[in-house]
Amino acid sequence: MGHRIGFDNQRYLQTQSARIRERIDQFGGKLYLEFGGKLFDDYHASRVLPGFAPDSKIRMLKELAASVEIVIAIGAAAIEQNKIRGDLGITYDEDVLRLIDAFRAEGLYVGSVVITQYAGQSAADSFRERLESLGIRVYLHYPIAGYPHNLELIVSENGYGKNDYIETTKPLVVVTAPGPGSGKMATCLSQLYHENQRGVKAGYAKFETFPVWDLPLKHPVNLAYEAATADLNDVNMIDPFHLSAYGVTTVNYNRDVEVFPVLEAMFRRILGESPYKSPTDMGVNVIRSCIVDEDAVSDAARQEILRRYYAACCDHRRNGGSEQEIFKLELLMKQADVDDSIRPTIAAAAEMEAQTGEPAAAIELEDGTIACGKTSDLMGPSSAALLNALKHLAGIDPKRHLISRSAIEPIQRLKTEFLGSQNPRLHSDEILIALAISAARDEAAAAALAAIPKLQNCDAHITVIQTSVDTDTYHRLGLHVTCSPKYQTNRLYHK
Repeated sequence: MGHRIGFDNQRYLQTQSARIRERIDQFGGKLYLEFGGKLFDDYHASRVLPGFAPDSKIRMLKELAASVEIVIAIGAAAIEQNKIRGDLGITYDEDVLRLIDAFRAEGLYVGSVVITQYAGQSAADSFRERLESLGIRVYLHYPIAGYPHNLELIVSENGYGKNDYIETTKPLVVVTAPGPGSGKMATCLSQLYHENQRGVKAGYAKFETFPVWDLPLKHPVNLAYEAATADLNDVNMIDPFHLSAYGVTTVNYNRDVEVFPVLEAMFRRILGESPYKSPTDMGVNVIRSCIVDEDAVSDAARQEILRRYYAACCDHRRNGGSEQEIFKLELLMKQADVDDSIRPTIAAAAEMEAQTGEPAAAIELEDGTIACGKTSDLMGPSSAALLNALKHLAGIDPKRHLISRSAIEPIQRLKTEFLGSQNPRLHSDEILIALAISAARDEAAAAALAAIPKLQNCDAHITVIQTSVDTDTYHRLGLHVTCSPKYQTNRLYHK
C-alpha cells in the first residue's frame, strides 16, 4: 500500500520564494506580506499534501532570509482576555514570545511587535513593558470608528495616521500573529498609508496556503480546508471579482471576498489606484504547481475530512453545544464522497470490540496490515495496538511477550497506590518506557523500539474517546488517530 507522496516540497521552496521576490519587485522594492496560517507546524497542510513538510513556510522564508523582517501583531483584547491558542494551550501573549524565540532560532530577524486595537488596556500596557524590558520594540495601533467602511476617516491623519509608524529596514516585511483576528491586514494597510505619506513605494500581498485558488471549488483539498474551519463557518467560494476581471474561475474564501471592495477602495485612496482587481490577485500561493500526484493528494484530503468529522463528534460528546459543525462536516463528506469505508481501521477496531466486549484499537501500517489491540488488565487498547504494530514492523512473533507481567505490575502499583490513579492499565507512553527498559536486555524489544519511526503517518482508530495522554503520545509518534464519540464508562466526569 505505502504512503504515496503527492507534493514536491523542494519545488515548492524554490517557486514560492521566487514568486514572493517577483511581488517585491512589482512594488518597487518594499512589500508587506500578510502571513496566514501556522508557520512552524502546519500539520494540516502536511496531512492533505503528502510530502509537504510542516515547517515548509519557515524554510521558504529562510530562502529569503537576507531580505526578511518579521512584525508580530497581537490584539489588545486578546491580551486582556488571556486568549488561549487552542492547539498549544498557551495564551496569545506567551505565544508572541515563543514565536520570537522560534524565528530567531531559524536566523530570521524579528523587528518588532505591534499591539492592535489598543485602547488603554492595562494588560496590554504590562505586556508592552515586559517586551520593552526584553529589548523588543513595540508599536501601538488604535481602534478606528466605523472600520472598515468609513474610508474618509480610516485613510486620514485621524485614522491610520494616528497609528504608530512601524520602523522597518528590510524589503520584505512579514506580518504574522499568534492567531486569527489579530489585525494583520490592518497593520499592513496602516503601513502602506504611512509609507505613502513618506514618499516610499510599498505594496501589500497575502500569503495563505488554503483554499488553493487554482484548484476546483469542490476539490477534496479545498473541501478539507472547509472541514478544518467548520467551527468558524467559513466557506470557499468562486472569486466573483476575478471572474469578472479576467473571465477565469478561481477559488477564494468568503471573508476575503466580502472585504475586497473595501480593500480596493483603500488602495485607491492610499496609492491612487488599486494594484489588484480581485482577492485572488493579492495572493502569492504556488501550491497547485507543486502537486505531483493528484490522486494521492485527493485521497489524503478525503481522509482529513473524515478525521475532522470524528474529531467534531468527539468534541460534541465532550462539551455538548451546537451540532451545526457536525452537520456541515456531514455535508462536506457527501460532496467529497467520503464514508467510513476509506478508513479500514474503523471496521477492524469495531470488530475487535464486538469480539471482546471491551474498547479496542487498530493501526493500519504502511504495508496495509492492520494491528489491533484489546483492553486487558495490564494495558488499554491504545497501548496494546501500539505494541502489536511494533511487533509486526520488527518481524516479531505476535505471541511473543516483549514486556513481562513482572515488569508491568510494579508500575501499576506505583500508579494506583502512590500516584492516586484509578486506572491501573498502562498508557501508551508508559508502555513505551517499559519497552525501552526491556530493550536493554532483550533483542526483540530493542528491535520493536527501533521500529517506532515506521509508525509515522499511519492511521489509527479507537472505539472510545482516547485519553489525553494516549492522544498526545500518538500525535508525537506521527499517527493520525480518530476515535468513536463515546466513553468507556457512563461516568459524567472524564479526565
